[in-house]
Amino acid sequence: MESVTIAINGMSCGHCVSAVEKALTAVPGVVVQAVTIGSAAIEFDPAVASLTAAEAAIDAAGYDVVKGRLLNIAPAATAAIETDA
Repeated sequence: MESVTIAINGMSCGHCVSAVEKALTAVPGVVVQAVTIGSAAIEFDPAVASLTAAEAAIDAAGYDVVKGRLLNIAPAATAAIETDA
């Protein structure tokens, strides 16, 4: 199984999250780990499915995959932001 997080444009609410999750669940060989506004974390079996198939399902659901932008999301460091203001 390969794991990947796909960046997605056009999502703005819980309905969007549900629609993307439903679309990805329908792709054989894809296991949905998490879908949030703006991204979907999935695992897929390369012998059965492809990243292209998952992206096509998202596109068919009416959302835009940010091509070439796979995310590795990690918690942001809590550092103070300094400005010149």
